[in-house]
Amino acid sequence: MAYKRLGDMLVSVGLITEQQLTAALEEQKKDGRKLGEILASRGYIKPQHLYNTLVRQLGVDFVDLIADPPGAELARVLPRSLAKKYRVIPVSVDSAVLHLAMEDPLNFVAIEAVKAATRRRVVPMISTPDGIDRALNNLYGDEDAQKALQELKSESDTDVQSAVAANVIGADNENAAPTIRLVNSILEYAVNQGASDIHLEPREHEMVVRMRIDGVLRRAFTVPRATQSAVIARIKVMGNMNIAEHKIPLDGRSNIRMGEKDIDLRISTLPTVYGEKVVIRLLNKSNALLNTKGIGLSGRNLEKFNALLENSNGVILIVGPTGSGKSSSMYTMIGQLNTDLVNLVTLEDPVEYNLDGVNQVQINEKTGMTFASGLRSILRQDPDIIAVGEIRDGETAQIAMRAAITGHLVLSTLHTNDAPSTLDRLLDIGVEPYLVATALKGIISQRLVRRICPDCRQEYTATAEELEMLHLPVRPGVKFYRGRGCPSCFNTGYRGRTAVFEILVLSADIKRAIADNVPHSELMRVIESGDFQPLLADCVRLVQQGVTTVEEAYRTVNSTDM
Repeated sequence: MAYKRLGDMLVSVGLITEQQLTAALEEQKKDGRKLGEILASRGYIKPQHLYNTLVRQLGVDFVDLIADPPGAELARVLPRSLAKKYRVIPVSVDSAVLHLAMEDPLNFVAIEAVKAATRRRVVPMISTPDGIDRALNNLYGDEDAQKALQELKSESDTDVQSAVAANVIGADNENAAPTIRLVNSILEYAVNQGASDIHLEPREHEMVVRMRIDGVLRRAFTVPRATQSAVIARIKVMGNMNIAEHKIPLDGRSNIRMGEKDIDLRISTLPTVYGEKVVIRLLNKSNALLNTKGIGLSGRNLEKFNALLENSNGVILIVGPTGSGKSSSMYTMIGQLNTDLVNLVTLEDPVEYNLDGVNQVQINEKTGMTFASGLRSILRQDPDIIAVGEIRDGETAQIAMRAAITGHLVLSTLHTNDAPSTLDRLLDIGVEPYLVATALKGIISQRLVRRICPDCRQEYTATAEELEMLHLPVRPGVKFYRGRGCPSCFNTGYRGRTAVFEILVLSADIKRAIADNVPHSELMRVIESGDFQPLLADCVRLVQQGVTTVEEAYRTVNSTDM
């Protein structure tokens, strides 16, 4: 049977014009992307129209791998290497026939390879790239780890030590030692699942591997105690740490490349009664999310954020607990302010993202390079904008405030619960009220809330209790959303996170109240009489838009003692 080319199919059914096809084909020659992807990115065609056309023209069925994920037992039907190489997923199988989900059902090379490997007739089906990605991760995500674990159990101590000494990175290296492949596959699994941290925790009879995904720790693997030392030694080698030292905490760092992702690893060890506990923080060095949309700013908060960045001097503080997204907001600010017209210098501990055109300084307290001493040195470097990773003491705060009133714009972070309490915190660490009133321009307080999983999101009618929790008027028929739980979100109902904000811009009235050192209750009255919206307001907005749930909003608001 002769098949039309995709472009000709789309033209023949009137979804695109000949001119649009020609333009897309010219772009394809330059960057090598798939034609359907180019057509969709240019807005010529919607993805679902593309799949509907392929289904009609090719006579194949469409399968939604996100809504209807394949069962775990299908991973045994097709080897991981073939599935990843050709981006194909087994959907169903019997003794003679294998239904195979594919991005391109005309890829006859892939079909023949799968037919040879499974000894079954292959019936191609079409699915989306996102669906293929999700299914690959769900079916084969930890297969390498489990295989390496089995090999490790039968490997001698001598073999383990020689494998650990090798400096090989890449979970797909079939010739690498099991220890290396185990560590690399754990890292790959964590990156694919969007984990922010990996915890390797020694217990009495085993080592448990847990991963923090969307702010919650989840158990991923169990490593036999006999192989614990080899795994930890391999991680130490990657982080350029002393593998012979087991009795004191150690720190290291490494960098790995997985597909198009450049991942920075921060490694920390801690001696426990059952051995060394290791925590690996994963930092995706892609700048894709370091913009106002990526961090979740919109509406009035976005206007306030941009207005603060128009200041040529003063202090802007980003506040919140550890893990609330302060660094991402700081880098977003730096990215918007970084031009050839300014000298922008940062003091960081550690430097998380390398930014072109920014003079980034790494804090090293062992050599005397502290935030306070580094800030003094920067002031002699003719800076326009200074970004201080964190204000940890009164000395650093005083220097930052004085730098601001001498004509510099200073960005920094502080650990406080909310924007108003930041004012009290600055006074507590010894900053004079007149300095705070003169130098401080605004405070951005933020938290991270979990997003409802888009694959299992469902509407429901809010209860009176839920409306009261969010301080909303009780009325019948109000619709909210929640996730029912599915394989894509580990049956939690949540996948991914976004930030919620409260932004306090210091008005003349607020500055006057601070300078007069009025009681806290009076200061709050002045703040609330202006254009200040507390964190609760942003949480309610996301609940009403179906981005997060009442429970997440309530948890976030309660954590700030509002």
